[in-house]
Amino acid sequence: MNVEYGTLVAADAARCAELEAQLFEGDDPWPERAFLAEIAAKHNLYVAARADDKLVGYAGIARLGRVKPYEYEIHTVGVDPAYQGQGIGRGMLRHLIEYADGGTIFLEVRTDNEAAIALYESEGFTKMGIRKRYYRVSGADAYTMKREQR
Repeated sequence: MNVEYGTLVAADAARCAELEAQLFEGDDPWPERAFLAEIAAKHNLYVAARADDKLVGYAGIARLGRVKPYEYEIHTVGVDPAYQGQGIGRGMLRHLIEYADGGTIFLEVRTDNEAAIALYESEGFTKMGIRKRYYRVSGADAYTMKREQR
C-alpha cells in the first residue's frame, strides 16, 4: 500500500467528519464545520494521509502563543479503522512534530486508548496528569501528555 501525506483541505472535511463519527462515536465527534474551521485557522496545520487517492487519515496541530518559543497542541489524530496498525498514525504524528520545529507539544488522549498512548510514548511524549471526564458525552478521562522542547 502506498500512503501519501499532504495538507488536509476544505474538500476533505466531509470525509473527516465521516471518519470521526466511526472513530469517536459516543465522544462528541467533530462535525464537518469543525474541520472547516480548524483547516482555515491561521496557526494550525492539518495533515492528510491518502491511500489510492482515498483519505484514510487526518491529524492536526495548533501553534499556541505569539512569541517564540512557541508551544503546540495536537487537536486530533484519526485513521480509518480499515487502515489502522500500518504506521499511518505515526507518519502523520511525525509531520506534526516536524511542524512544531522542536517546540513543546501537548495533547490529550483517552486513558483507555492503549494503542494511541503507546504511539505517543514511543515518539517522546510523557504523561503529565489526568483530566477527569474530559470527554463530555461518555464521561471518559484523558491523560494530558507532553513532548518537551528539543
